[in-house]
Amino acid sequence: MEYKILAADDEIELLNALELYTEREQMKLLKADNGVNALELFKSEHPHLVILDIMMPGLDGFAVLRKIREESKIPAIMLTARGEAYDKILGLELGADDYITKPYNPMEVIARIKAQLRRCYDYAEGNSSGEIYHCFDIVLNKSEGNVTKGGHPIELTKTEFLILELLIKNKGRIFTKQQLFQYAREDNYLSDANTIMVHISNLRAKIEDNPKSPKILRTIKGLGYKMERD
Repeated sequence: MEYKILAADDEIELLNALELYTEREQMKLLKADNGVNALELFKSEHPHLVILDIMMPGLDGFAVLRKIREESKIPAIMLTARGEAYDKILGLELGADDYITKPYNPMEVIARIKAQLRRCYDYAEGNSSGEIYHCFDIVLNKSEGNVTKGGHPIELTKTEFLILELLIKNKGRIFTKQQLFQYAREDNYLSDANTIMVHISNLRAKIEDNPKSPKILRTIKGLGYKMERD
């Protein structure tokens, strides 16, 4: 699993330095040098965590965090060169999960990132149980039988959970309606394509930002369904 970390800072040299450390941890760093670009990357790349500098051109870190919190509860770490208590209080009130004052040690930032990933996604350093699956901001925990999207719990039926489990642990692989039916129902396929289509529709309503234009659970015309790779 490669976690995507979105970092927004107008000091691009700091982002380049941080990128070296995230690469060592097998994380992908998405870099933005202003607030507008940060929001664009957030919407297009679905990161697992955001790091936002408060003082940025266009939109500052507070404005970006407000926009993100309108649709997601992913972990957010705020950066600032100022040590004023007001900045920290405002950031936390807006929904920030952590706060780091610049200049910072990149190793400290990595440690804070790992702590937030553990809290939100059951991130385990070098020790994967094989029971937790990720796709974009969706996390399925097979052993606990739960699913979250952007940190929020999603209520699924047993059939929806099993369909999602099969697709998410085989991202990029196409499954026919028959294969999905047999896995989810543990029964023979009864040529009831409409049943699977209803389950897929209900599942999309719960995991897609726009169910009418799905970007995660895709239909492959004439073949079946697949989960996109994040």
